[in-house]
Amino acid sequence: MSERKGNFEKPYRTMNGIAMLMLLIALLPVIALGVFIRLPVLVFGLVFVVLFIAAGFFMLQPNTAGVLTLFGDYLGTERTPGLRWTWPWNHRKRVSVRARNHSVQTLKVNDKRGNPVEIGAVVVWRVEDTAHAIFDVDDFEQFVHVQSESAVRHVATRYNYDEYEDPDSQEVTLRAGADIVAEALREELQVRVQLAGVRIGEAKLTHLAYAPEIAGAMLRRQQAEAVIAARAKIVHGAVSMVEMALRDLSEKNVVELDDERRAAMVSNLMVVLCSERDTQPIVNTGTLYT
Repeated sequence: MSERKGNFEKPYRTMNGIAMLMLLIALLPVIALGVFIRLPVLVFGLVFVVLFIAAGFFMLQPNTAGVLTLFGDYLGTERTPGLRWTWPWNHRKRVSVRARNHSVQTLKVNDKRGNPVEIGAVVVWRVEDTAHAIFDVDDFEQFVHVQSESAVRHVATRYNYDEYEDPDSQEVTLRAGADIVAEALREELQVRVQLAGVRIGEAKLTHLAYAPEIAGAMLRRQQAEAVIAARAKIVHGAVSMVEMALRDLSEKNVVELDDERRAAMVSNLMVVLCSERDTQPIVNTGTLYT
């Protein structure tokens, strides 16, 4: 098993600040009494104790941790909210462990096919290990911001923007597989920010579009694909209707059709069913053979 590297959070119990405050308040009348009865040694000693106690107070809000160090040596992390007290020479640094949002501004990247696309995301994160966050990276907030942008760029290159020629394929794309892409982004970003003691709660795409230089061409392509798909569906339906009409005419002996008349009827029905405009009826008073 590989040895874990870096600093890891450990608990550090400080004293109840309210109790120390009550002790400090209790010393004030004693100092006043020493002044009154003229005992300067006692007064100076108690004043020093009061100043010593007062220098050790610090306060933690809910979801705030206090990282304590002694002459550069990490002592531990206090997470108990409220008024706390520690030795005055212990350095205290507050770190928020609340959930935070980071919005990755719209980036221009290339998808799997190399098409330029614009993509943006929002990341929800919080500090999980305060020792990692303070001692293992220079600025954990900036670290998360930079790694978020890098992860969005890398994830975008692993997927195509759309299905293109094969809309029925099971390929995951940026447009159709938003949830899968978001989970992949969260997992990759979690690996990247592990060094900073950060846990990624959620990562979602907030913006996705073709880059302006190809947006017009891709829109025309999508329109053409939509037209082709619509025409294919119309033709498929028309063929089914013609087949049904010929079958009913034959079964009910409405009219006897030879191959030439059958071909003419099929041609006329296909024109009527597939035409984009309303067809005009033409009364044929002759025959197909004259």
